[in-house]
Amino acid sequence: MANALLYYLIVINVVTFLVYGIDKAASKRGCRRISEATLLILAVIGGSIGALLGMKVWHHKTMHKKFKYGLPLILIIQILLIGVYTFRIYTSYL
Repeated sequence: MANALLYYLIVINVVTFLVYGIDKAASKRGCRRISEATLLILAVIGGSIGALLGMKVWHHKTMHKKFKYGLPLILIIQILLIGVYTFRIYTSYL
């Protein structure tokens, strides 16, 4: 189960990072954009590291408060949830 979670997190973060890059490229070309809701949902479902890296690498959504402050908050919550999950698994073996 832990391996499946790790693989999921890797995939969702790579996808999220790429989606942020695609949206930045669309922004520069004046093409149809990916909604902010979609970008945030990708972070919430596990892609927060990819979203933060996408912001940093692509210089995308860096001035929007909901991204600038919301994404780190989402990441902290996810770290806490993984910590609780890991603790529960660890203590169930004792």
